[in-house]
Amino acid sequence: MITVIAPGLQTTIQDLAGRQGLWDVGVPPSGAVDELTFALLNAAVGNPENAAGLECVVAGPTLTTDEDRLVCVGGAATRATIDGWHLRPGLVVMLPAGATLDVGPLDGPGMRGYVAIAGGLAVPRVLGSRSTFTLGGFGGLQGRPLRAGDTIPLGRQENLLSPATISLPRLSTDWTLRVVPGPHGAPDHLTDEGVRQFFAADWTVDHRSDRTGVRLVGPTPEWSREDGGEAGLHPSNLHDSAYPVGGIMLSGDTPVIVGKDGPSLGGFVVPAVVIEADRWMLGQLRPGDAVRLRPVSPDEAAEAMRVRRTWLADLRQEPTPALPVGCGPERPAELHRADAADSAPAYTIRRSGDRHLLVEAGPTELDLTVRVWIHLLAEALRADRPDGVVEIVEGVRSVLVSIDSARLGLDELAKRLTVLADGLADPAAVILPAREVILPIAFDHPLAHEAMRRYQTSVRPDAPWCPDNVEFIRRVNDLDERSEVFDIVAAATYLVVGLGDVYLGAPVAVPIDPRHRLVTTKYNPARTWTPQNAVGIGGIYLCVYGMEGPGGYQLVGRTVPVWRLSERDEQPWLLRQFDRIRFTPVSPEELARQRADIKAGRADLEVRPATFSVADVRRIEQEAPMDIVTVRAKRRAAFDAERARWGA
Repeated sequence: MITVIAPGLQTTIQDLAGRQGLWDVGVPPSGAVDELTFALLNAAVGNPENAAGLECVVAGPTLTTDEDRLVCVGGAATRATIDGWHLRPGLVVMLPAGATLDVGPLDGPGMRGYVAIAGGLAVPRVLGSRSTFTLGGFGGLQGRPLRAGDTIPLGRQENLLSPATISLPRLSTDWTLRVVPGPHGAPDHLTDEGVRQFFAADWTVDHRSDRTGVRLVGPTPEWSREDGGEAGLHPSNLHDSAYPVGGIMLSGDTPVIVGKDGPSLGGFVVPAVVIEADRWMLGQLRPGDAVRLRPVSPDEAAEAMRVRRTWLADLRQEPTPALPVGCGPERPAELHRADAADSAPAYTIRRSGDRHLLVEAGPTELDLTVRVWIHLLAEALRADRPDGVVEIVEGVRSVLVSIDSARLGLDELAKRLTVLADGLADPAAVILPAREVILPIAFDHPLAHEAMRRYQTSVRPDAPWCPDNVEFIRRVNDLDERSEVFDIVAAATYLVVGLGDVYLGAPVAVPIDPRHRLVTTKYNPARTWTPQNAVGIGGIYLCVYGMEGPGGYQLVGRTVPVWRLSERDEQPWLLRQFDRIRFTPVSPEELARQRADIKAGRADLEVRPATFSVADVRRIEQEAPMDIVTVRAKRRAAFDAERARWGA
């Protein structure tokens, strides 16, 4: 056992690979953010590469063990001691039983320190990994940072490799991150000059950065469009699409680099992705550090990762990176483009960094026929999955595919997707199995208003959606009464068109009837706190937040959990693609009672078999064409008027 004498500021148990294969339901990989340092320390003490160790921030823990073990520290842990004797980073030493390892303060440069212990940490795997996901409350030690008095079981030492001498990467306060431009860019989202400015800018790491993402402070992006249309009022808004870890999303006007505890699905433009070989730096970016983004070609990104693998395979060799070449700010050429044909929409296949492909289909607007086509393509890839495909994540009009670049190339994958796309059924004729799920909702829930209050107090007091999100939704949709917002939500049948929007099985859903599609915008910048199971609207989409955390949708109320990780639930996520959701209004007190009953297993939700087909929507459109046109025109006019007020 290891015993925690003092926990440090935020010390968690992590492994290297984290959770794989659950990005499509909003479970982030987690794992060590500085992957390179973590891999080197594990190799130093002879551990297998995915043994669990400790990650700490700002101030490290103080530990003791009940038997002799080899240890090695690294990252920003430069002042560690064993019984008062300085422990040099990267040096493998014996931690005697009963001795005290004090990792000490992490004053910089760098943000995170790491501790590897021979045999690793033998906490149970949860959803395939020992890594801690604190926002979700699982993994590691009871899903939380370490506390004083905690005891952690150590792994077995049989068959470990011999200790190795390692060289750790240099830490800095001035960083250059190599990125692959795109998948989004000019002229669709940013101007040509806006793209050049984005890559030429000097950025500063914001103090509101953490494992979910690194916020950058710098110039305002130069957009090529006025808004995101149905996806939201701000030009950064787009129909929900999956993010790669390392993707730089523009959350409103703020760049945020998606971290290893970041969201898998969201509605923001991604103009660049940090290459795999440089992702380790995200773990060491400290508030106030300077950051520059250097565009590189896919070939340069691949060479950087080849050098990394060669180094880790033979630690006796110092890495010999190739001379930097760089490239212009333009996105790499599309890997494939297809025009609309027969029953298939037009689509493109682009690189999203050096280990993801993004397929985008149809026009930049909601089309449920396109959504079904995307689902058919994702299902075809799942059924004919090449070795090396790690994640397949469906968006509203896109699918993101993640690969292990050591086993599969993006060019090969693009060819496979092209063949699969040619063989898909007509999406307009497909009937998909689904369910109808009835959820209670407490409109105007006190915790929703607490989130609004915190935002107005600490983030953006002058935001037009402050102090009341519901009043903002009323105004931007030209409704007469505030209560009409709640009436429309209660009357609508919502179709689940994405999962994992803001984590853990959280649905992104759209009303099947176009008359129920309220239009609004996402927060800019995003909230730092949202209550668990809050219900919000962004663009024309509704989301139920799977857990407490950041968010950007305009809040209308709260419901019951859509994620339940327990021994009695074989599948922790409640909803599936194309499920129908109906809401039943209840009081906050009644909602609290139902939440308690569901948690205790005394009650469950009403779930009925159902189906979905594009014909369901076409039937509504044919029954009330003039009503739909009138409502859309009225809301568009109110939408434009609100945007004009912002510019006044």
